[in-house]
Amino acid sequence: MGQHPPKSNRSDPVCLSPYLYRARNQVERFFNRIKQCRRVATRYDRLAANYLAFVQLASIRLWLRLSGYGCVFMSPRPRMNR
Repeated sequence: MGQHPPKSNRSDPVCLSPYLYRARNQVERFFNRIKQCRRVATRYDRLAANYLAFVQLASIRLWLRLSGYGCVFMSPRPRMNR
């Protein structure tokens, strides 16, 4: 069951940690973004080590893109006029 903020008119308050709620939300958003990579979502690799390596690569790519360095490292090579 997911953690949702309690209703304001509830008679007995439910214990809710804002830190845990925020952390859980970030983890869920991360996995939703990482599943955008088709290879991660469908798990083409047979070996767990290969799958883990690709998840790590996809995580690094996502981190670089979100930190602002993705455009430098992930941009295509410029074409040379011949």
